[in-house]
Amino acid sequence: MDANAEIAMVALPAGEVTLSDRRTQRRWTVELAPYRLAAFPVTQAQYAEVTGERPSAARGDRLPVEGVSWRGAVRFCNTLSRRDGLTRAYRLDGEHVEWDVSADGYRLPTEAEWEHACRAGTTGPRYGPLDEIAWYRGNSQERVHEVGGKRPNAWGLYDMLGNVWDWCWDVYDAEVYGTYRVLRGGGWFDEHWSCRASVRRRSHPTFRVDDVGFRVARSGPS
Repeated sequence: MDANAEIAMVALPAGEVTLSDRRTQRRWTVELAPYRLAAFPVTQAQYAEVTGERPSAARGDRLPVEGVSWRGAVRFCNTLSRRDGLTRAYRLDGEHVEWDVSADGYRLPTEAEWEHACRAGTTGPRYGPLDEIAWYRGNSQERVHEVGGKRPNAWGLYDMLGNVWDWCWDVYDAEVYGTYRVLRGGGWFDEHWSCRASVRRRSHPTFRVDDVGFRVARSGPS
């Protein structure tokens, strides 16, 4: 396998995170077991090596893959798990996707896992000065950048804010938005206020655009 296609995973500690929704003013706390999260968003080289596809608008092996729907990200996770001899996390039945929480394969992070990982023990809106940690509208020249070009957080995770939004597993608000899924992190075209650890965005699971990508997770400690 090409070295550019290897996915570096970081073991993250158990913890507790309080999520909030600006629209509804709701707050809720989630307890998390140890898990692993990719140090970088999935790159174009990784996506191509696993799927044989290059869906991105911009081209470059170390650019984060974008133009991938939530469903496409789920399929990538299952294909990667099968390649690595792991139990697939998702069962797909037409439009329905079921998560097998006992599986050891690759999956999308929950939004609680995503925020816990992004904060890395910090409590403010960001884990560092925005220009040092993220590509956003103020410094990106309105284009996507190679992964790992900005400073990581304290747990060694890069591009948690800015560059591309990350798909998460969760349904955003089923009563109001149906099957729409959660996006986190902000992207290269976003203003600074969208690049914060607590910001939630939503989109349909078939939505594809040039500032949305994803990173993979696995359950359990390393």
